[in-house]
Amino acid sequence: MKIRSITYFAEPGYPFDESRLASGGTFVAEARRAFEDAGFEVQSTRLALPPLGKTFGRASSAAAVKYAQDLEAACFVHGFDYAALGVARPTDPPSFYEVIPDVISATQNIFASAVIASPLDGLSLPAVQLAAQIIHRCAALPGIAPPGFGNLRFAALANVESGVPFLPAAYHDGGAPLFAVATEAADLAVTAFAGAATLAEARARLVEVVESAATRITAAAKKITGSRAVHFGGIDFSLAPFPTADKSIGAALESLGVPMVGASGTLAAAAFVTDALNRAQYQHTGFSGLFMPVLEDSVLAARSAEGLLTVTDLLLYSTVCGTGLDTVPLAGDTTPAELAALLLDVGALALRLNKPLTVRLMPMPGKQAGDEITFEFPFFANGRVMAIERKTRPLGGLLNGSESFDLARRPRA
Repeated sequence: MKIRSITYFAEPGYPFDESRLASGGTFVAEARRAFEDAGFEVQSTRLALPPLGKTFGRASSAAAVKYAQDLEAACFVHGFDYAALGVARPTDPPSFYEVIPDVISATQNIFASAVIASPLDGLSLPAVQLAAQIIHRCAALPGIAPPGFGNLRFAALANVESGVPFLPAAYHDGGAPLFAVATEAADLAVTAFAGAATLAEARARLVEVVESAATRITAAAKKITGSRAVHFGGIDFSLAPFPTADKSIGAALESLGVPMVGASGTLAAAAFVTDALNRAQYQHTGFSGLFMPVLEDSVLAARSAEGLLTVTDLLLYSTVCGTGLDTVPLAGDTTPAELAALLLDVGALALRLNKPLTVRLMPMPGKQAGDEITFEFPFFANGRVMAIERKTRPLGGLLNGSESFDLARRPRA
């Protein structure tokens, strides 16, 4: 298991106060050393800012792009590997959504997100349409290599609160700084399930290793904060994978007895793993569930390439786990209207089931469904472009309007 990120949530202001970034950089450097002393490899340190409206107010889009470029340079100086500029919200002017592709095009390590659904604003049809346009534009941004990788740094958010330590979903709610830990821990499930004689034993072993790691992380976090005015937000143990078989959540699911991820039984296996994570006692934050990012997991990428794991399957599994649709490679000619239909479904799931879900779709320019895709990127597995099922068509009628609508949380029977 590794710590994928120490994420520092802060409010640098506009124009940003570099002394706040310097203070944050000093803090995360000390945090990295403390976690490494506790026996954890730390992959990255990250910065997350408040919603775009809070930072920029009435500033122009050009000012937002310049701010992002200056922020990226300051992050390099002060030891942050990546930064999340913030989140656009349905109450913001459309320009806050529309500037996101420009920010991504003008930077290399700046992420951003956009809300499509929340308990406060409901499921916003205009926000869904704007997010679909962002995905479509980011897929074809010039200067982004390889083509289509602009969407690695953008996600649409549904029912996602502040404090998530995973990018692109991370944003700060404002106020005093805090930090949280994101783990890369799919290997804990692989190890826990190997050789287990019963499901009860498999679950108990996973709960035990998660709690053991969380105890060590929490102890180190408390030492770091000490008298500092930086709150520890918690740990997101979402079993994020790495594209090798020993760190694959797909491999963990198959070790439970699913013949191949995508076959019947996968939903039950995913629910079983999520339930085990929910039983583990530690300071939860973020998703704290089960990630199924297609391109970040060698087994998921392979099953999607074989046609066994579909976009519809991933939507189904999102009912019991996960972040929604994450790092899903699609045909380059996927239209904004087709993207909007997928976004709408994820938003509805998130509100109705009262769970955080995200959408990170990656149309691949020049590629069609079934085409091979290869990457010189250590965090992605090779695979094939996934098809949007033929029944997916652009929305019409009332669902293609400009309303927002509420979905009450599903009551218990």
